[in-house]
Amino acid sequence: MSLRRTDSFGYQVNYLGRLFTRALERRLGQHGLFPGQMPALLALWEREGISQAELCRIVQVEQPTMANTLNRMERDDLIRREPDPEDRRRVLIFLTERARALEESVTALARDASDAAAQGLDDKEKREAMRLLGTLIANLERDVGV
Repeated sequence: MSLRRTDSFGYQVNYLGRLFTRALERRLGQHGLFPGQMPALLALWEREGISQAELCRIVQVEQPTMANTLNRMERDDLIRREPDPEDRRRVLIFLTERARALEESVTALARDASDAAAQGLDDKEKREAMRLLGTLIANLERDVGV
């Protein structure tokens, strides 16, 4: 028996993710940002002055992907890199003033994309959807050893 797309958690979640990416892309373009930069920005808005390795661990992205993202973000004046004063071999990542100034409007745009996805759900259904997504994520984190 074959697996139908509509019966596959993996397919449905992946498709949802692709749609979210497109919705974010539409919204973020006005600031010259790309959806792939959002995980790093969100993590750095929570805590900056961390290494690339720490950032990779936090957002669960491979080093080469993060290196490319950070290079682009540095080019676009979103981050700056500074040597770690305690270990000159490490480089720490900080937000620029431009990135800090974008936080409020960019997070509002991200919320707008989430609101578009959750349209028609009441608050209880939204909480339940988040709970279920959290369970799926935790299950797969255990499965892959995160």
